[in-house]
Amino acid sequence: MRADAARNSAKIVQAAREVYAERGPDAPLEEIAGRAGVGIATLFRRFPDKGVLLRAVLDQAFVEQMMPALGLALRDEDPRHGLAVVLETALASAVRDYNVLTAARNAGVLTAEIGDRFFDALDPLVRQGQRAGVIREDLVLEDVRRIMVMLVSVLWTMEPGEGGWQRYVTLLLDGLSPAAASALPNPAPAIVRPQN
Repeated sequence: MRADAARNSAKIVQAAREVYAERGPDAPLEEIAGRAGVGIATLFRRFPDKGVLLRAVLDQAFVEQMMPALGLALRDEDPRHGLAVVLETALASAVRDYNVLTAARNAGVLTAEIGDRFFDALDPLVRQGQRAGVIREDLVLEDVRRIMVMLVSVLWTMEPGEGGWQRYVTLLLDGLSPAAASALPNPAPAIVRPQN
């Protein structure tokens, strides 16, 4: 991609985050193009539809917010604390980009594959915590995927920006502790991917 095209793409993604935050999940693409200082044709050349743009916005949020948190968590001497930081960062990011997530959900962009990069990066942290004895041994990555979906779903039941989600992160972390763990019923869940 030429340098000016890359700059335009970056400006469009940043403008999309801002406009969605201000205007809500139904923000018009024309306003995003205007905020980025480009024409609507340029927006569509870079992002052929709203779903492609929303994926780019989600990717940017992941790189800017989650990657640093995951890196710090893996170096944390207490893997349980590291996991807490990652979960809190993920939920805080979801709150910050609530309208983007809502738009992505409405557009059918929030698929299991969207989270694969996050969960692939989270897996070593969970294993590290299990080896240290601070995360229950019977937890599998598919459990973590579903638990994260449950935590994010809490956001849809609250006003955007409300801090009540922190209560559920604490409850969840207590439930992942081996100290009071009961045997889990049923085998570990299989990985289920929606069919296209």
